[in-house]
Order: sequence, then C-alpha cells, then structure tokens
Amino acid sequence: MAGKLRNLILAAVLGLTALPASLAQEAEIIVPADIRCERIYSVITSRFYDGDTENNFYNRERIQKDDPHYRGDFKGLASRLAYIKELGFTAVCVTPPVENRGALDFMGFNAYDYETFEPRLSSDDFKWQDFIDAAKAQGLKVIQTLVVNHVSNYGIRNHYFISRLPLKFYRGPIKAQWPYVFNLGNYKHPYRMDNDNPCAPEWFKDLRYRDPWGAGPLKDPVTGAVFPAENLHPERFFGTDEKLLSPEWFHREGWLRPDENLTVSRVQRAHLDDNSIDLVTDSWKIRHFFAALGKKYIGMGVDGFRIQFARNTDRRDLIYMVEMWRQFKPDLIVFADVEPVLEGFGRLVAGGKEPSELCPWWYSRNENNPMDPGVQNSGIAVMDYPLFKAFATSVVNGHFTGVGNLIKFDGAYADPLTLVTFFHNFDLGPENGNLTRFSGDAWKAANAYNLLWTMRGVPMLLMGEEIEFMKGMPQKFVLPTDLLSATGKAYFGGNLEESVIEEAIAHPLFQHVRRLNQIRAAVPALSLGSLENGSEFVSGMSFVRNFNNAESYAVIGLSAFIDQEITVSRVLPGDYIDAVTGAAQTVATSTRSLTFSVKGNSAGVWVRNGPGKIGEDGTWLR
Repeated sequence: MAGKLRNLILAAVLGLTALPASLAQEAEIIVPADIRCERIYSVITSRFYDGDTENNFYNRERIQKDDPHYRGDFKGLASRLAYIKELGFTAVCVTPPVENRGALDFMGFNAYDYETFEPRLSSDDFKWQDFIDAAKAQGLKVIQTLVVNHVSNYGIRNHYFISRLPLKFYRGPIKAQWPYVFNLGNYKHPYRMDNDNPCAPEWFKDLRYRDPWGAGPLKDPVTGAVFPAENLHPERFFGTDEKLLSPEWFHREGWLRPDENLTVSRVQRAHLDDNSIDLVTDSWKIRHFFAALGKKYIGMGVDGFRIQFARNTDRRDLIYMVEMWRQFKPDLIVFADVEPVLEGFGRLVAGGKEPSELCPWWYSRNENNPMDPGVQNSGIAVMDYPLFKAFATSVVNGHFTGVGNLIKFDGAYADPLTLVTFFHNFDLGPENGNLTRFSGDAWKAANAYNLLWTMRGVPMLLMGEEIEFMKGMPQKFVLPTDLLSATGKAYFGGNLEESVIEEAIAHPLFQHVRRLNQIRAAVPALSLGSLENGSEFVSGMSFVRNFNNAESYAVIGLSAFIDQEITVSRVLPGDYIDAVTGAAQTVATSTRSLTFSVKGNSAGVWVRNGPGKIGEDGTWLR
C-alpha cells in the first residue's frame, strides 16, 4: 500500500519515474511548526539532482565541460524527496531559490530578483511552487534560505539599477571561455544580456535587444570611454561606484577588509565584496520590502526561513522583519546563520575579544548588554557555532573532551533547545581550520551524530554527509584553478540515480542517521526535554533529557572508541527500556542510579516507560 501511494504521489505531483521500493513512504499530515521537533536536511539545489537538463547553466568562471554549475534543479530535488524522507528528516532547508546574478552565483547568495524564482532551477512544467507542493505531499516542511543584508551588484530588478556596463562589450584580461565564446554576456540569451532591469536608463535599454556580440560602439555616459576596447580598466563592468548608490537602498561605507571582521559597524555596514552590495536594513524601505517578500513566500507555503549572513545584519533589523513575518504565520520557523570569527561567546567569556554583537547568542536575545544575555527572547533561533568549532578538538579525534564545558554556556541562549546543531555547513567542515569535508574514520562521524541527535538542539545534516560524499575535499575553492567537481560542492546527483541509489541507502552512515532519526522521533524528550545531570569523560558522555516533568524522560550514555559501563545517578525511579538494545531494568527509589553497558561508538538511550527497541542494529548503534 505504501509503495502504491508513493507512486501515485510522484506520478500526480511530479510526473517523474518512481524510485526503488525501499523508498516507499506514506504521505503525512503537516503538524504546526516547532523547530525543536524538526530534523533538517540541508541542500544546495543547484548541485543536488538534475531533473531537467534544459535548464543547466554554466557560470562564467571555473568552467568544466559536462558539469554545469546550475545542474540540479527544483524538479530534480522534488524527485528525490523520498530519499530524504527515507533518511528520517522532517524538513528540507533549500539554498535561496530566487533569481541571482554574478560570476559564480550557483549558491543563490547574490539576489537580483527576489520576486522571481531562479529560471536556471525551474522547468517549463515545474516551478518553485511545485516543489513546495511536492514537499508537502511527502510530509516535509520547506525552509527557504534568505539573504537580507545584500544583493548582487546588478541591483534589484524592477526596483533599483546599479550603473554598470553590459558584459557583452567587455574585452580585457578576463577572457571568455566556452560556452561564452566571444564575450562574457549570457550565452543563453539571444542578445547576450545578463542584465534586463527595467529600471535601467534608456541608453542601457537600447542595447538590450541588439548587438548581441557587443561590436559597439558604446560610449560610457559616465566616463566617456568608448567600447569595445582592449585592456581597459574593468571597473565599469565588474565594479560598483558606491557614490552613485541611493542611501535609501544601500550603505555607502566602502568594502569590508579581513582586518575589520571584529568591528561591528564595519561588519554590518560595509559591502562584503564586489558582488555583494550592502542594503540599508535599518531603513523603512528595506524592512518593508522584506516584510512583503516574506508574506509572499509564506503564502506559497514556506514553513520557515534560514537567514544567511545574519552576522552582517544588525540584530534589531532582523527582529523587526521576523516580527512582521510572524504576523502572517505565527509559528514560522526562523533560524539565523551567525558565523563568529572566534569562539562564539564574545564578552561572556573572560578576555573574549569578539564583540558579543557578532556572536550567535546575541541574536537569540532582545536585550542590549553584551556582558549579560538577560531574559528576553528575540524569537530567532541560531546555529550552534561554538559546538561546531569544538569538534576540531573532540569528536573528530574520537572523543568528547570539552563538549561538556560548552553546555555550561547554554544559559546565554534564549532557548538552547532551538539551537541548530551541525557537523558540516555550506562552506565549512568540522576539522581544524574548518576548510574541508570530514576526512576521518566513519566511526568518528557516527559519534558526532550520536551526540547531535541526543543532546539539546535541532540536528541539521548537509547533503551527502550520510554517505561520506567528497570526503576530505575542500568545502570551497582554494586555488584559482579549482573546479566544483574537486570540492564538497561537487554534483551529488550521481549517487541518486536509480541504478545506484540502493548503494547510498545501504551505506552504514545512512543507516546510522536513519536510525537516530527514528529514535529521536519516538522519544519526545530528545527534542523537547531540558538537558540535565550531565557528565563528560574522555571516552564518553552522559546526561538526562527531561520533558514536561518526566512526561518523557530519557537517560543518555554515549561511548567513544571502547565498550564501557556507564552509571548515571540521581535519575527518577521507574522502569526503563533502552531504545538501542531493547534491554530493560528498574531503577529503585532507594538507589536512583542507572548502570548500563554501551558498545564502542554506540549510545544508550534509556527511556522511562519507553517504547522498547527502536529500529535495527547497525554498524555502530547496537
């Protein structure tokens, strides 16, 4: 019955070939959103799965034939939602789906049109709305990544034109490569235009539908230079003269330098780079612009927003936007990616050199003392960077040393249960330097997931972690000659073809994550319970998760690298069953102590009045 229902859903909603029977899932009823109850799978849409080769597109840099930067799409992602569902996730976090412009814009972080969804991810018969509908049919929530602090250096279509010359007239040191051939203009556009902003001046509009090869002549109305011409300074093609920008829309305070990353005003008011022009998010125009956009996305069925580059936006501006969005959807999921430069606690730590105003905990609060979090909740969840940064000296080396000390700072956050925890992020990996996908033994990754799925917080997995995709490879470009295929952003879809997808499903880490998701889904305390009675030892950790005065109550023991016996004292008396092994024991009122054995790289999840063993033994959970 499950397979038949799944096939009907895929046929009716997607119109695509069904996946193997092992991915059969019943459609689920969507429940009101509570980020604490979610398990999030994060995807780079353009690199996930190619459902329509007609929309594939090569950016104008780092070109590798047969591997277009825009290769995955909405249709492909929708066709593999059953794979994500089989892993046990409840929500899909998608890179920004709006139309972008830039030399290497496949990640979606340089918006050009927030009201149009990226044509290079869309198909004639499948749009962003179709993807949202498909996810809902699979019982999955959709979290849309949103960038509010900057736009592309093309401006914003229909709203603002940034003065630049058409790339089809450029002749200079940056040479066109196949498929651009003669110039850097959009090779798929019949007139080689990559900027069709209706807000452009008449001289620019006149060029839009003629002279596709940029033969010219074109006289620049700003400098008087005539194009095309060899080896002229490229500033008017690639740069932005910020003196010409309207202060109603943009900051005009220069570009951020690496040595300014700890200066709040520079981080939040300077342009990030030549392709990212900083918006005045404290102006009524920009705030209401994003309020209207949020209303549109929510109306389409989006369940939440992930705010990227949140550190580069003043907290007050984000709170204002979130409060506006929640007028349209009170249970909207919102979490912010606030990537600190240092340890992530700022002035809460003695001698802390990073301003608290640039740290994750600050964005979860709504008070203004950088030395004291206070009690007010901003309504914004944040990603747990301090824990992530601690992995370089703990779980990636096969132990848990230092993790317990981080939990002591949980009071800094408005609600530590809403912390979004992760082992990889888009550009980051857990090892020292945070530059690569995890390169270590799979059992160490399994231990990291045991921790993330049982401790406080909301686990989020980056696509491919479940099969050790691009193990040890850089998460972003290092050398000028690097290509996407040699990074953690290589095309993932080859692992999801019907002929090989069963191999991915059989991977020990896939099976491990799936079982962790099964256990977390069955034990409310793991999502909703406070973290109590913690103890850290080199080879493991133990703690208690307690929801609603023991309505759901679990005693957790994590073991790294060796089999060991773990004792947790001061627990509630009662009957316990281990969700991992199915073993049972009773804790007496007189002792209030629970002692149990845990295999190396496994976990004990002893649930008071629990449901019994959940899932099947695997390589590590056993």
